[in-house]
Amino acid sequence: MASLFYFLLFPLLSLCTTTSAAALPLSTESRWIVDESGHRAKLACVNWPSHLEVMVAEGLSKKPAEQISSEILDLGFNCVRLTWPLFLFTNDTLASLTVRQSFKNLGLFEAIAGLQINNPSIIDLSLINAYKAVVGSLAKKNVMIILDNHTSKPGWCCSNFDGNGFFGDVYFNPNLWIKGLTRVATIFNDTPSVVAMSLRNELRGSRQNVDDWYRYMQKGAEAVHAANPNVLVILSGLNYDRDLSFLLKKPVSLSFSNKLVFELHWYGFSDGEVWENGNLNQVCGDLVGETTRKAGFLLDQGYPLFLSEFGVDMRGTNVNDNRYLNCFMGWAAELDLDWALWVLTGSYYLRQGVVGFDETYGVYNWNWCGVRNQTILHKISALQYPFKGPGYSEARLHQVIFHPMTGLCVKRLSLVDPLVLGPCSEAEAWTYTPQKTLTIEGTYFCLQADKLGQPAKLGIICSDAGSKWEAISDSKMHLSSKLKDGSNVCLDIDSDNNIVTNNCKCLDKNSKCDPGSQWFKIIDSTRQGADSSLPEISSIVKLISKNLLASFSL
Repeated sequence: MASLFYFLLFPLLSLCTTTSAAALPLSTESRWIVDESGHRAKLACVNWPSHLEVMVAEGLSKKPAEQISSEILDLGFNCVRLTWPLFLFTNDTLASLTVRQSFKNLGLFEAIAGLQINNPSIIDLSLINAYKAVVGSLAKKNVMIILDNHTSKPGWCCSNFDGNGFFGDVYFNPNLWIKGLTRVATIFNDTPSVVAMSLRNELRGSRQNVDDWYRYMQKGAEAVHAANPNVLVILSGLNYDRDLSFLLKKPVSLSFSNKLVFELHWYGFSDGEVWENGNLNQVCGDLVGETTRKAGFLLDQGYPLFLSEFGVDMRGTNVNDNRYLNCFMGWAAELDLDWALWVLTGSYYLRQGVVGFDETYGVYNWNWCGVRNQTILHKISALQYPFKGPGYSEARLHQVIFHPMTGLCVKRLSLVDPLVLGPCSEAEAWTYTPQKTLTIEGTYFCLQADKLGQPAKLGIICSDAGSKWEAISDSKMHLSSKLKDGSNVCLDIDSDNNIVTNNCKCLDKNSKCDPGSQWFKIIDSTRQGADSSLPEISSIVKLISKNLLASFSL
């Protein structure tokens, strides 16, 4: 039954997957991650935790490792950020402990029974060999792997007081850390699917300071590169990986090039409950601006920025998360970022003292037998689509109109049918002119506001106010125009995902109003989307006639 569920579901979830396996190893070209042929390799990853007390990748009591690895690809992800605790690779006594004994020591006997059924070849391996086996199962399926040093002491992350936060903390000896990084880089030197190493997750706490960040992160980067020059080296910032602003004035100094990536984390809860309690246009505008100042500038400096953690409550009932996600989607799509969703896990063997802890941010449901929320996952899958980058120059630079709430883009069925939302791989190519008109690339037809509550239309008389579209509100995601009577309207969608114009909403300071349906983002692209050939003559004639009749009636 489960296999039938996935057979039916996966095609729906992978609609936006357009890339084939990258030619490894990866490197960087300015702000892009590229493969060996110089073609952009957009990372669309999911986090798979293996750093908690058991020190075994989660879910192996529920499913075979190779089945999980295969389903990761089927779900549309092309890579995994696989976490590891430092002590697993620096404490030989710990590393040599068997998987069975690790579970037994924690009283997890039900999980042992599950492992015996689903992963009998792993249960009596040492912990370090079990980690290698999971890496091997991912590599066998051609899933790219990012090895992330998540903590030192195995356990749930993170707090300011857990002893794992910054260099010099009780469990964070810098020299031991460099030893561990070197060992991991060496162990997986001959595994091409291991494409990157993230040096440390979420630096934090009272000890954090910029001087030590430069001192030790540069040492760690050099150690990893010396042991395995093929992998990308990923550096996190300060304050739970929310702040890289210090790099604006002082870049890192390394002996190697074309392998350096920076990472960033952003969750709705990172900002408290402001998404639920504030005006969304203002909150979105303010926090996007803050994120740009603290990290986004790195793209302009010519470095890739990897959003290695973001996520939402997959139950779909968390208002704060749902509202954050709409703003996040517009920002991440506009910047065309590489990313890793938190988290694959449906439940944990043991988390914070709770056996079988239910992970509400998980892609899988509690028993790992299905997807927790297909709608949210399908929406996020829109970010798999690369809008531009090396190797993606199928068309000259143009714009597409992205709808963050659905993860879809504006497309046309014909010149006379209403504009609709569809996959961004089928997006209409627009030119957004300095005069604020949105014109279909290669034609004279522009987007026009017609009547309140009615579909937006295409026309050839593009000089009136109804053909001008301006990004308004603090979010800069309302596309506003004027009707013939002078009233302002905004692009919106109806229940069938047709593009209509309605009264602009949530422009005041009302915190209860949700503008999600009216948020659109104009994004640069060099991809070939919808058929760019000239439309049928009959359709052109009908449209010209309609516009001429309208002009005579005036």
